[in-house]
Amino acid sequence: MQNGENSYRRYLEGDEEAFTEVLELYFNNLTLFINGYLNDIHASEDVAIDTMLELVVHKKRYAFRSSLKTYLFAIARHKALNHLKKHRRTVLVPPDELELADRTSLETEVIENERKRRLHRAIAALETELQTAVHLVYIEGMSYKDAAGVMKKSPKQLDNLITRAKSRLKEELSDTE
Repeated sequence: MQNGENSYRRYLEGDEEAFTEVLELYFNNLTLFINGYLNDIHASEDVAIDTMLELVVHKKRYAFRSSLKTYLFAIARHKALNHLKKHRRTVLVPPDELELADRTSLETEVIENERKRRLHRAIAALETELQTAVHLVYIEGMSYKDAAGVMKKSPKQLDNLITRAKSRLKEELSDTE
């Protein structure tokens, strides 16, 4: 059991400070994950807040059958897709065109050197489904089973998405060298 589940159990038992630990563990990564869908860091933060509020408002929904991280990312994906439907966004701004003020310090660290910047652009050029698979498995470190659960896919389907993403990234990165 991860620290997040322990902290959340303590919160459910009345330790209000334990929820701060849950926020510290997951909020930034959730925000970045959601931003992959929305390409709007401010809206992504709002959706991440809504996601975390699910743990407070609907305490009995999380039954500890999966990791808390998997549960939160599944909720975040659902809320991000609903946000897109609600706002009918037709033109998405690629991440490299976002204003510097909108980038979080974590994003800035990730894309600081040129190799990472090229990789970031190549991932951003992938279809949303491939981006999501890469993000969950390689950035969030989720298992194929957990990532497949978040994306509502079978592990084999996730494996196929990862294989396609790797192939496209390899082509893209070899073209730029």
